[in-house]
Amino acid sequence: MALAFNDLFEAGKQLATALRQTDCSVAVSESAAGGLINAALVAVPGASAFYKGGMIVYTSSGRDVLAGDEPLPQGLRGATEAFALVQASRARQLYQADWGIGETGATGPSGNPYGDVPGVGWVACSGSTELTAELQTGSNDRESNMFEFAIAALELTLQAIRA
Repeated sequence: MALAFNDLFEAGKQLATALRQTDCSVAVSESAAGGLINAALVAVPGASAFYKGGMIVYTSSGRDVLAGDEPLPQGLRGATEAFALVQASRARQLYQADWGIGETGATGPSGNPYGDVPGVGWVACSGSTELTAELQTGSNDRESNMFEFAIAALELTLQAIRA
């Protein structure tokens, strides 16, 4: 587990460096990672210079907060590319950030209510460009999937900033 923590916080530091270099800010809406993406960013000293805020959208009441005054697209469900993109764009909008990060999926040990198997998820970032990535870890280990999802979201956003 120490390696997972180190990898997570290293990914957070790398994204923080890129955000500082480009004078950009970020906001997060995560689900299955349970707060790890936010934690990786806030753990960086001076995070208030680039981190605008974040939320964990884990339940239907969390979806209501994500929706805000604008209804979510009809038929939208968690653990999909579309939901990850909505999370990223809404986080960006709600917190008035340059970049938004979205993450959703099934971490395990069993599948989610939508029928997705453990280890399947999506990450997205929204800013001057939008990127998404599908995750398929092949594992039902909840903790390792949470870390993999969080690291993937941070790395995807770093990739988008550098593009």
